This record gives sequence, C-alpha cells and structure tokens, in this order.
Amino acid sequence: MFLNTLTPKFYVALTGTSSLISGLILIFEWWYFRKYGTSFIEQVSVSHLRPLLGGVDSSSPSSSNTSNGDADSNRQSVSECKVWRNPLNLFRGAEYNRYTWVTGREPLTYYDMNLSAQDHQTFFTCDSDHLRPADAIMQKAWRERNPQARISAAHEALELEDCATAYILLAEEEATTIMEAERLFKQALKAGEGCYRRSQQLQHHGTQYEAQHRRDINVLVYIKRRLAMCSRKLGRTREAVKMMRDLCVFQLMKEFPLLSMFNIHENLLESLLELQNYADVQAVLAKYDDISLPKSATICYTAALLKARAVSDKFSPEAASRRGLSTAEMNAVEAIHRAVEFNPHVPKYLLEMKSLILPPEHILKRGDSEAIAYAFFHLQHWKRVEGALNLLHCTWEGTFRMIPYPLEKGHLFYPYPICTETADRELLPTVFHEVSVYPKKELPFFILFTAGLCSFTAMLALLTHQFPELMGVFAKAFLSTLFAPLNFIMEKVESILPSSLWHQLTRI
Repeated sequence: MFLNTLTPKFYVALTGTSSLISGLILIFEWWYFRKYGTSFIEQVSVSHLRPLLGGVDSSSPSSSNTSNGDADSNRQSVSECKVWRNPLNLFRGAEYNRYTWVTGREPLTYYDMNLSAQDHQTFFTCDSDHLRPADAIMQKAWRERNPQARISAAHEALELEDCATAYILLAEEEATTIMEAERLFKQALKAGEGCYRRSQQLQHHGTQYEAQHRRDINVLVYIKRRLAMCSRKLGRTREAVKMMRDLCVFQLMKEFPLLSMFNIHENLLESLLELQNYADVQAVLAKYDDISLPKSATICYTAALLKARAVSDKFSPEAASRRGLSTAEMNAVEAIHRAVEFNPHVPKYLLEMKSLILPPEHILKRGDSEAIAYAFFHLQHWKRVEGALNLLHCTWEGTFRMIPYPLEKGHLFYPYPICTETADRELLPTVFHEVSVYPKKELPFFILFTAGLCSFTAMLALLTHQFPELMGVFAKAFLSTLFAPLNFIMEKVESILPSSLWHQLTRI
C-alpha cells in the first residue's frame, strides 16, 4: 500500500538525490586519491570494517619490521611508552619558577614533578642513609611535596655537614639564577668527590657499602652534568663539551648501567651543534645511532639535519620536480622521512606552525612532550643551516605516504604507540597547551557533508510523503523568500531601463 501510493515525482526526486550524492562521493574519492594516493573507502574498509567482521590481514609486513618477530615488536612498543627523564631539563628555581613569576602559569604538571621526586629518591638515596644524619634528613626531604619544606630540610642538613645532595636541592629549587645554581653545584661537587673517594675504598666490604658507593657515583655524575649544562647556558660551550665528553665515557662503562638514564650524549650533541662542529656531531651519531640503543628525536632529527645541510642551500622544489632528486637530496629526504616517522609532532614546532612552551622534566619518546623538548633547544640549529627548514617544509608530509596502511604496521620503525596521547596529557600543561595527537582522529569535511546531505534529503522525502500539503506550503514560502532579492532587483531594472529595450532583451 505504501509503494502504490507513491507518486512519480517522489521517484524522480529520489533518483536525482541519489545521483547527486553519488557524484559527490565520486568527486571526493578522486580528490582523496589525488592527494593521498589511495582510496578512502578502501582505507575505511581495511582499518575499520575488517576488524569488526573478524578478518585478519594476511599480508606480510616489510622485512625491516618483521626481522625481530612479533614478540620483539611488542616489547619495543611497551618500552617506548615508558616515560624518560628529559636530558635537557631546565632548572626548576632559575627557569621554571621565573616563568611562573612572570606569567602566573605553572609549566610543570603534578605528574611530572612526582616522577622527578621518584627519580631523586632513586639517584640520591640508599639503604645506608641512616648512618649519616645529613643523608637521613635529605632522604625525608626528597619525599616532601612542599618545596619550602624541602629547601628548609636542605639547609638543616648543611648545618650538620657538607652534604652534596643538599647543595643539589638548593641549586635546583632555591637558586634564582644560573650563576647562583652553578656556585651551589660547585660546592656540591667538592662534597660529592669526598664522599665518592671514601665510599670507593669501602665498596667491597659489604652490600651496604656497595649501595652507598653506587649512590655516590650517581650524585657525582648528576652534579657534573648539571655543571656542564650551567656552562652551556652561560656561554662557555667549549668547557661544557669537554665535561660532557668525560661524562659520556662514564656513561658507556658497564659498571654503571644506571647512568644511561641520563642520556648525556644528547646534551653533547646540542652543545656541538652550537659550536657548529658538525664532524664531531657525526662521530657522536655514529656511536649512538645504533639499532641496539633506544632511538630519540634528538638522534633522528640531528641525523636528518646533517644530511639536509649538504644540499639545503641549493635545494629548490621546482628544480627538483623537473630534473628529479640527486643522490644527496634523496638521502636527505629519506633521513627526514625517517625522523618524521619516529616523531611526527616535531616538524610543526620546527616550522613554527605550533607555539612552543617550556619543555617538561620528563618526556615520552615519539610523543608531543619529546617534540617540544627537542624543538625548544634545536630550533636555533635548524635556523642556522641555510635552507634546512625549507627542505623540511617541502618534504616532511611525504612521510605519511610511505607508512603502510593500516598504521599498526609501521615502516622504518615499529608501529607508532597508541599510549602517547594519554601520557602526554599527564606530562604537559593542557590548560594553555593543546596536545598534538597523531594520527588525527577526525573525519574529513566531505564525509560529514555527504552524510548530512543524505540524512537531510531522506528526512525531506519522508516529511513530503507524510504531509504533502504542509510541505508544499513550506516549499513555496522558502522559494519565495529565496527569490525575493532577485525579484526586487528585476523590478528595479524594469523601472530604470526603457520598455522597448527591456522587451528586446527578454526576446533574446
């Protein structure tokens, strides 16, 4: 009965609407294919419909990703979701607090500061702290959440003896300038070296003394690293490089595995780039850019910068499109693609498409927090190399055409972790910073437009069938309102033009 009551006009309108929607989908598919090189409908089918229907992708991933097996990939993905200490973290008193005094904003989140407190307890405390009264006080100070209480405890420990960790706390949190922090770290170094020499002689007398010796090593390396960073911030870069080289030798020694958490080689790379000593930068990369070591944005993007430096001053997109890429240009582009695949958030900060904030004290590798930390210190080095940012601007988006779909396969690296967004929201101050998310979980405009148009047309057809007279009234009112300005203009034209001329125009 429903079908028999439908008029031919309804079928004409339905056919026209479906043709319009099909045309829009066709145009969108053509545009998407021209831009991304693949079909949107095919991507949706593979990534969303196949898992729902229980399908399994039988295609084998590239050899570069499957050589270590599924277990290795899973283990790497878990390790890359781990939060790491920022090797270039700022001084809390001399830099973070000054930012708070000027802007009224808190640059560090509670989660980030809590991780720092855990690190300090790991680095600067041991089971034998109760043997030394000053160390016992500092053990409680590192667990204290109130900054003023920590500072008071550090002063109390210094009243008993020269305590290296007390000087560290004051240099990090109470000093308001880098020069004042450096002075306190030098005092900490003097006290720390004395403790190290004493514990070195007693380390084989028992596990208690061995733990104390390891703690004194951590304290000594931390102090020297921060002194090197003070020298770098105060413009004494060559002095900083010398200190960092000595610390890198310490870091590579097997006896001290915990020191690898400091990633001192990243401090060294940044200082060498400041000196424009690119040969030494390449030497450091050759030592640390190894498959067995964890990758970082500093290593990947510094390698890309060195490759781009060889060709960027003469690179032109128009010339490259005409003659093709040379071998050196291809190597530079591949290095950029490798870096962008590792951390896709960095280019927008380097190209200043997204505003920078102060880097957090901890970063998530391949996440937005690592991108901020890298760009904050290395943007000046990219600007110093002529044409490097132009080459990055022209080539970085091509990385996403290289990554196989679905995203879980990866290309040059193991798949991009899905945990980065959650961890970055904990590490970064989301009150005034919009966390960068990859991949973007949003539908294209044309898909939303097509869906809305289809739903609106179906609703109009249903209302017209149910209430034909009422919809006819609405349609007439809508068309009269729509053509009212045109009728007004026509009336004005008729009143201005002569009637004979208007008659001839209407005949034409």
